[in-house]
Amino acid sequence: MRKLFKIIGPRLKGLDYGMLVSFIILGILGVIMIYSASMVSASKGALTGGIPIESNYFMKRQFIFLVIGSLAVIFIATCININVFKRSNVQKMIVLGTLVLLLITILIGKEINGSRNWINLGIFSLQSSEFLKLASIFYLSYIINQRVTSRKGYSLKHMLSPLAILGVGLLLVLMQGDLGGTLLTVAIIGCILIYSDIKNKIKFQISVITLIPLFAYGVYTLIFDAKNLYRLKRIKVMLDPFKYENDAGYQLTSALTSIGNGGLTGRGLGNGIAKLGYLPEPHTDFIFTVISEELGLLGVLFTLIIYGYILVKGLIYANKTSNQFYKLICVGVVSYIFMQVFINLAGVSGIIPLTGVTLPLLSYGGSSMLSISIAFGALLAVARRINNERKDVVR
Repeated sequence: MRKLFKIIGPRLKGLDYGMLVSFIILGILGVIMIYSASMVSASKGALTGGIPIESNYFMKRQFIFLVIGSLAVIFIATCININVFKRSNVQKMIVLGTLVLLLITILIGKEINGSRNWINLGIFSLQSSEFLKLASIFYLSYIINQRVTSRKGYSLKHMLSPLAILGVGLLLVLMQGDLGGTLLTVAIIGCILIYSDIKNKIKFQISVITLIPLFAYGVYTLIFDAKNLYRLKRIKVMLDPFKYENDAGYQLTSALTSIGNGGLTGRGLGNGIAKLGYLPEPHTDFIFTVISEELGLLGVLFTLIIYGYILVKGLIYANKTSNQFYKLICVGVVSYIFMQVFINLAGVSGIIPLTGVTLPLLSYGGSSMLSISIAFGALLAVARRINNERKDVVR
């Protein structure tokens, strides 16, 4: 045991246990709420095309995902030198591997809910667009840091090539039909660029270059592309959901009713009604409504406080260090979590149109758990590095 502690002990030095515990708390809450949200529907076959399965099927799988994700977080945080991501060959492997994975998904992926962004691996289905978020964080942080360490400064010319490479990835995700994932990745990239030391003039130029094609695509898909008219309908539903209560607004009105029924303390764990056939995906996209109805406002506030703690700590670490790479990794991961939480909560509460974006660590899904675990592990690895470097400076 002493020998084992001598090996493990130094690796635990500087680890932020508060964030690690927060990760585990959210993951455990997710497992519990997924069981509550899916137990009846799973046994009736409502979530599996009419084929009845065990009531704890989704809970057991999510628990396995959580165990794997937690091990990944601890391994990355304690055993991986985060500076390995500063190597050009590692970055090339990450970016090229992600683009190839996205392309393979277009060619052989299966379509779920109108999006062809899943690869069936037998044990579970891999959502390739999740890994573009990770690649964007690591690659953009590396590129911007490279300009800082070389003291060559920034220019629009130097940023266009990296952004074009990420743009190819975004285009491939769009071709899969995953507009929500595309916009989320764009938001992550935008947050990293805004927080970086790039001059405001260049940030503005990049924004124009990026937003014009996105705006053009949005206009085309909402007005002229007949296959995607459902997106325009989602905007109409958002503006007046109860007008379309018996049609396209059924999901949103059910979600709003469920949230309102929770009150202060909720109906009690397992006693929710909306999950009993009123919501199509209560264990994934609409898990927040189940939490709201069964745990009430207190449960919602508890969940948001845990998320808020992670986000604030991530930003604190970003401001603690002068290392541009560490800073942008922190900001990238924080923006990943924040944007996904905001888009999910805003969608199910009618603030923005529904996008199909899941709630990190709470919604069911192996790809989402693996992606967020890798990102969270990187955040903890950076935090550990910053803590140890600050201790060395004090000494």
